[in-house]
Amino acid sequence: MKHILKSIFNLIFLLSLFLANAQRKEAPQLKLKDSVTSATVSSKTVVAKDTVTIKKDSVVVPVKTNRYGIRLGIDLFKLSRSFYDKDYTGLELVGDYRLNKKYYIAAEVGNENKTTDDARLNFTTKGSYIKAGFDYNGYENWLDMENIISIGLRYGFSTFNQQLNNYKIYNTNQYFGEIPPVNSGQKYNGLTASWIEVVAGMKAKVFNNVFMGFSLRFNRLITNKQPDNFENLYIPGFNRTYNGNFGVGFNYTVTYFVPLYKKKVKPAEEVKKTPKK
Repeated sequence: MKHILKSIFNLIFLLSLFLANAQRKEAPQLKLKDSVTSATVSSKTVVAKDTVTIKKDSVVVPVKTNRYGIRLGIDLFKLSRSFYDKDYTGLELVGDYRLNKKYYIAAEVGNENKTTDDARLNFTTKGSYIKAGFDYNGYENWLDMENIISIGLRYGFSTFNQQLNNYKIYNTNQYFGEIPPVNSGQKYNGLTASWIEVVAGMKAKVFNNVFMGFSLRFNRLITNKQPDNFENLYIPGFNRTYNGNFGVGFNYTVTYFVPLYKKKVKPAEEVKKTPKK
């Protein structure tokens, strides 16, 4: 009898545990049913099994700001060449001003003093030049980046003089050897030249408001005033003429940007529609 009562007591205890566990499982189902039948569902409510369509909040996009101002700097290539090349002294200042999102007004001004020693001629060129035009930035910056990959156009003008230091007369009869160089010292003053220049380059922001950049330049002479008995083989700002109307150039610059004002750019809002079921 004692064992029977003990078995009945254990059976009743197990049934009570089973019923309690069943009630715990049914409670969330009642709560879920209540949440489904509610009229309004918050966008932050999370419901499983896709029983409720959740409305997405609109994303607030931060407003982008473009800075406008003037950028001034120096050509490091010409400056450094003045130290290691005893036959060259030069300095070029560069600058640009931002007109809008893509276009910049750009200019360079400089001075050169160069002695050229060719196979038959040794001459010195001294003069100044100015170039003015525009750059078009084809690079689409992210966030607050201000880098530039550009192509542009310049009009260049130079005033200079040439001094013929010495020259060699070509001797067709090699039996007597080369004729010694003839010292001249003749000067040709009041020379001018103008040209069109296509520029391709880039500028990258390395520090706050400090930019490093370089450019390649392809030139074509428009006008070239030169003496009757002497050809302008080197023109300040244009470089070597290579006995023709075309030339090439290069510069490597460091510039500092002076901001003047800012403009806010508001991107177009993207509206996403909820797909219909």
